[in-house]
Amino acid sequence: MVHVLSSRVLLRPTDPERSRTFYGESLGLPVYREFGTGPERGTVYFLGGGFLEVSGRSAASPSPGLQLWMQVADVRAAHEELSARGVHVERPPVREPWGLVEMWISDPDGVRIAVVEVPEDHPLRHRP
Repeated sequence: MVHVLSSRVLLRPTDPERSRTFYGESLGLPVYREFGTGPERGTVYFLGGGFLEVSGRSAASPSPGLQLWMQVADVRAAHEELSARGVHVERPPVREPWGLVEMWISDPDGVRIAVVEVPEDHPLRHRP
């Protein structure tokens, strides 16, 4: 087996500055590192237990199959904060039949993002 030391999602947006504004300012993700110069420079954001790298440029939006999952402590508070920052919420927080509380937003290229809360009573909180 390959011993993975680190990982990140690579995102090649159609408009890098717009995407950096969304992830860095609208979502408030902290920057892990930056590299290169100019409009297509790279910015790597902390994404919980991983990283999201926004770098380069793509002529087309990412595949519709690409989605991000971001767990937060309080999805309703995240809803209020993101709405106040002008982030378009596709679907406000809802407790799903599988027990998670999910809200859906999209980045400027249409990448769907699930913002998820794992309630105290959910099995994901406890190891069997």
